[in-house]
Amino acid sequence: MTATPVWSVDPRTGKQREQVAVEATSREVDEAVRAAHAARGALADAVVRAAFLRAAADLLDESAAHVVEAADAETALGPGRLTGELARTTGQLRAFADAVDEGAYLDIRIDRADPALTPPRPELRRYKVPLGVVAVYAASNFPLAFSVPGGDTASALAAGCPVVVKAHPDHPATSELCASLLRRAAVAAGLPPEVVAVVHGFDAGLELIRHPLVTAAGFTGSIRGGRALFDAAAARPVPIPFHGELGSLNPVVVTAAAAAERAEEIGAGLAGSVTLGVGQFCVKPGLVLVPEGADGDRVTGALTKALGETEPGVLLDHRMRENFIAGVRERAALAAVTAPVTPGSGGEHSVGAGYLTVPARALVEGTVGADADAGAGAGGSGGSGHEVLLEECFGPVTVVVRYADQGEAAAVLGLLSGNLSATLHLSAAETEGGAGPAAELIAQVTTLAGRVVVNGWPTGVAVAPAQHHGGPYPAATSHSTSVGGTAIERWLRPVAYQSVPDALLPPELREANPLGLPRRVTP
Repeated sequence: MTATPVWSVDPRTGKQREQVAVEATSREVDEAVRAAHAARGALADAVVRAAFLRAAADLLDESAAHVVEAADAETALGPGRLTGELARTTGQLRAFADAVDEGAYLDIRIDRADPALTPPRPELRRYKVPLGVVAVYAASNFPLAFSVPGGDTASALAAGCPVVVKAHPDHPATSELCASLLRRAAVAAGLPPEVVAVVHGFDAGLELIRHPLVTAAGFTGSIRGGRALFDAAAARPVPIPFHGELGSLNPVVVTAAAAAERAEEIGAGLAGSVTLGVGQFCVKPGLVLVPEGADGDRVTGALTKALGETEPGVLLDHRMRENFIAGVRERAALAAVTAPVTPGSGGEHSVGAGYLTVPARALVEGTVGADADAGAGAGGSGGSGHEVLLEECFGPVTVVVRYADQGEAAAVLGLLSGNLSATLHLSAAETEGGAGPAAELIAQVTTLAGRVVVNGWPTGVAVAPAQHHGGPYPAATSHSTSVGGTAIERWLRPVAYQSVPDALLPPELREANPLGLPRRVTP
């Protein structure tokens, strides 16, 4: 069988640049996974793991010019954006190295034996152990921070799990370059290079999720692709955790009071958030509720002005461009939908930003339809196609929904499924009260999203210990986060030792605490 080449493509022209690799065969995927599995013992030493993560960060920083050049050639994201993304990526690696040093992620708990309790309590000692080989499916829109050297890889390695990455076809050369740097760092730290591997090809991705030695998977991408892999992970003879970030609409609600207070600021800020990275952020605001009336008109007027001044941009590949143009066309053709600034083709290889608008009543009626009282619900048989407005459209477009009162706004929010984020723009007075409509909005959007933002914008996900990047399905397939310190928890499982002699316990659980780890002890 002839090997299928993997090409690096310039999204600015659609032309092939160079052949980077070939798609992995079933045998090659098996070899990569087995080699990673064989190398897992080398990751047991926490000191070595931390040194490896720091060495990887250092090598990426030292190679910054080369890495940014390679990523820009394949994504057209621009040196400025990619330089910031690389800093985020190396910062994540160092943060997980710090977490390994600290040891709190092991969640060590010790309960002393107490025969006087009813029932008597035996000696119990509990901590967490790595799962094994982790499959990582790289994202298209973050060629560094959510790709080969990104958060899934960094957190899995920090947990002690070797990684096999299925590279994204939009940036294969960048993937190979970063993988080579990670493997160099592994060797420098005294680890086998097989602790990190990269495979290419659609079929390789399926082989990877089905491999019996793969113990968990992380994914960032579309609902369709993520759901297919999620189902494959669940259908295995031994199902495995699948931590997928799929799709998100990221609703925004602008209250009437906020619009009256700072309409122009909100409209301009919305435009900046929608067009950041040419609208290719997973937390781009895709549905924005703006009040009817003069103050709401000021919001949309500022949005119209800012989007009208935005230059066309290049999407990650021509397939995404075609999907964006088709998606905008489908939405704009719906009854009661208008396009004050028409998004779509901005040139042969680029797209222009814009927005669509629809009255809340038309959206609710067009989604639920005449069967609403009978329980048809969103997308039911009575709908008239408006449910597509409640789906993510990847690219620089948003849907502005004009609502008459909070009841209409609540009805629109009631149509939504899970999201990564939900944003509220409130007035100064609304932020001071502990009850009332603002509190009701907070409560409603909390049921919809993994992160609630007030008077800000969801684009720009800080890498911090308290961060949560996930949400109810379809935003994510689990309740874990893919960003922040607790992302490491996805690749660990707890084990409790009952009445085990001290000499036979793992060092992490021994009475003398030879590793100096934090622990919670119940006398």
